[in-house]
Amino acid sequence: MTAAARSLALGDPLGALNRVALREDPAALALRGIAMAQLGDLPRARELLRRAARAFGAREPVARARCLVAQAEIALVSRDLAEPMRALGTARAVLEAHGDRANAAHAGYLEARCLLLIGRLDEAGRVLDSIDADALPPVSRPGAWLVAAGIAMRRIEAEPARAALDRAARAARRIAVPALVAEVERAAQAFEAPAARLHARGEGRLLLLGDVEAVLASDMLVVDACRNLVHAGDKVVPLGSRPVLFALARALAQAWPGDVSREELLARAFRARQADESHRGRLRVEIGRLRAELGPLAELHATEGGFLLQPRGDGASVGLLLPPHEEEHAALLALLADGEAWSSSALALALGVSARTVQRALEALAAAGKADCFGRGRACRWTARQVPGFPTSLLLPAALPVG
Repeated sequence: MTAAARSLALGDPLGALNRVALREDPAALALRGIAMAQLGDLPRARELLRRAARAFGAREPVARARCLVAQAEIALVSRDLAEPMRALGTARAVLEAHGDRANAAHAGYLEARCLLLIGRLDEAGRVLDSIDADALPPVSRPGAWLVAAGIAMRRIEAEPARAALDRAARAARRIAVPALVAEVERAAQAFEAPAARLHARGEGRLLLLGDVEAVLASDMLVVDACRNLVHAGDKVVPLGSRPVLFALARALAQAWPGDVSREELLARAFRARQADESHRGRLRVEIGRLRAELGPLAELHATEGGFLLQPRGDGASVGLLLPPHEEEHAALLALLADGEAWSSSALALALGVSARTVQRALEALAAAGKADCFGRGRACRWTARQVPGFPTSLLLPAALPVG
């Protein structure tokens, strides 16, 4: 058993299996499960670890908790973000209570990574801050810094993200695991690539993450089409649940400093090809609602031709923030772009939408040749056929800022 565990620690799963393949005791089942996970046979690994956890039972809480942590890690790789991840907090508490600092820290890192995936950034940050960094196993340290970088990137904080990526790179080079080095390099490439496109006064330019941070901190009124927000300094108006209002705000920002005709607003917001009096009445109602929402940030003036967006403050301008390349179902593609195989239920959980909405979007992406699936029923998993040509930090799920 000791020799098998040493083989696993050295990255030799076949050597470990040679020593414990015929044993059925709980410890051997756990080692076999970890070995199968390292070999990529995740379903078999999951089953072996379940058997081991049941065999350990309540009499051996530490061993059982370690099995639960291993199951949660497999679930995270499989993008099964529901049931197995719920046991992480309990397992971590058991390990901390019994002095297993290394596995408790690893469990905390896995919990933070799961929370990051589904966009619960504040919770992920709190869990990450509570981890005993000195106790974290060396192989987990690059991942922990990647979680810190991911939180900073989704909050659009360039300097903390760059510092975390540098520390992740140093930790990955120190342990010299090629897969971890490659993962850190992919994250660094996403950070260095354009994160958004700013359209202002009829011209567009690409922005890095630091540039986006600077634009949002300026006195410019920014209509953010990546996250469906309207920013002005430290004031933020979320319009993600008001698609008609956001469509109006986007059209007005795109035309600034000019106005937008009523006909164009009807076409953009309601897809009305031939407007009648009922459409015009609805437009007046929605403009009134948008005027109320944007009251602290901007004014909406009626003109002879249509409507004009006017930011508050002397000399303030208006900009429209767009993804570098606009794609249909861009948020879904952003999640699939990590290269892992996702279930539709995990995608729905991460995006905060219904499973049926995700299924329709996945079917559309598959028809367009942008996504593939394998497996059937609950085992069905989805991957991106080709990685989109844009970074994803502004499109991934994140808690909306409150202003």
